[in-house]
Amino acid sequence: MNSEILKTERLVLTPVEVNDLSSLITLWADEEFTRHITGRPLTSEEVWFRLLRDLGQWSVAGYGAWTVRLADNGSYLGSVSILDHRRLIDPPLTDPELGWGLSPAFQGQGFASEAVQAVLDWADVRLPAARTVCMIAPENLASVRLAERVGYRPYATTTYKDGPVQLFERPKQA
Repeated sequence: MNSEILKTERLVLTPVEVNDLSSLITLWADEEFTRHITGRPLTSEEVWFRLLRDLGQWSVAGYGAWTVRLADNGSYLGSVSILDHRRLIDPPLTDPELGWGLSPAFQGQGFASEAVQAVLDWADVRLPAARTVCMIAPENLASVRLAERVGYRPYATTTYKDGPVQLFERPKQA
């Protein structure tokens, strides 16, 4: 089995692929989904460039975005990613950054926590970094709660692209 394919009781996570484009376009067009991430829906062109970035992340870094699907019927839920976006932010994000987003139709059912934990378990074994970090808009309370539930703790508040963000860190688990 491909070591980048992750399975949980209810989910299958596979590295993002070009065939995910139509699902990604639908997800990123959703105003509720994008509210705390980009602040606006994305065009299909913007989604295409995000997908190319995510595909390249795997090639360059050996980690990247996973597509999250239900194990029983293959329904597309969203994604969980380990990122190196070289963001222009202070303090700089010098460790792998975790990001996640699930379609609003699948939120509040424990799927995000299950998917994030699967990626963190993978990262704890595969990544040499002593910690992972994440960046969350302070008003995104659901993501703040999820981050804390899987072991992230706040370490800085700053600004990114003219908006306030909170930075979280989680030490590698042995």
